[in-house]
Amino acid sequence: MSPGKPRQGGTGGAGGRGSGSRGGRGGAPRGGGRSGAAGRSGGGGRSGGGGRSGSWRAGTTKPSQPTQPPRERTPRPDAIDVHDPDGVRLQKLLAAAGVGSRRTCENLITEGRVIVDGQVVTELGVRIDPLKQAVHVDGERVQLDTSRLYLAFNKPLGVVSTMHDELGRPSVGDYVEQRKERLFHVGRLDADTEGLLLLTNDGELANRLQHPSYGVSKTYVALVPAPLARDVGKQLREGVELEDGPVAVDSFRVVDSQPGRALVEVVLHEGRKHVVRRMLEAVGHPVESLVRTDVGPVQLGELRPGKLRPLSSREVAALYKAAGL
Repeated sequence: MSPGKPRQGGTGGAGGRGSGSRGGRGGAPRGGGRSGAAGRSGGGGRSGGGGRSGSWRAGTTKPSQPTQPPRERTPRPDAIDVHDPDGVRLQKLLAAAGVGSRRTCENLITEGRVIVDGQVVTELGVRIDPLKQAVHVDGERVQLDTSRLYLAFNKPLGVVSTMHDELGRPSVGDYVEQRKERLFHVGRLDADTEGLLLLTNDGELANRLQHPSYGVSKTYVALVPAPLARDVGKQLREGVELEDGPVAVDSFRVVDSQPGRALVEVVLHEGRKHVVRRMLEAVGHPVESLVRTDVGPVQLGELRPGKLRPLSSREVAALYKAAGL
């Protein structure tokens, strides 16, 4: 029995934000759309012999009434103008980022589901700078900067978590040396630990994912000696004392158990050196082998050792959300 991956598959494929977006001509009704099932009041007849009731359009009233010009919107005092005349149309950027088709992205904007720099945008003519402005759709960050790269890497045993090793040992950098981007790893894995390591050139996101104050969880599967005492999980959840201070897991469970060995899953957001190994040894179960299977919402899935894959736009959005961005 070896530390396997209790979950199969990854989070999302290389798709975009298909779910939640309306295709075709769906979305918010435009200013003069018909109301009700067929747009006419009553059983289908016209009321008052004039315009159709239930639909409003600036300047359309009964013939006997004067035409009233549309009221001008008064901007809120705290509103910020996010329009950049030298930028790119918002719906074009969203479509290029995989959120949906151009029409779907237009509907998302008119429905008020797109936020730029904290401001809800409902006009289709807005242009923005994708390198400087932050965009969220339905509360999830959308990365519009195409120069940003996000990769999942299954670090093999014996590979050190550096981009270059002065001692000549196999390093993470050996696997991405052909790429032109300057990448760095998010956190570290010991040479004798294998599994998921994120690589990116997005410094802000990487720093937050590594900082324990943001509480981004990491999931490990460890092979340990069995049998396990009944209160091992309780001990780990309540916290154990290590030489550099107390530490507690977020969750603990037994994945599989056989005579003499057990496979356990440990979830925590601490990033101290050898923390999982030291915790399990402190409760009487030294680690024989260790695999990291998850970093926040990103799963290792079926990615083979030494292989890389790009994160999907949905995975990137979930990482931003986990990091509070």
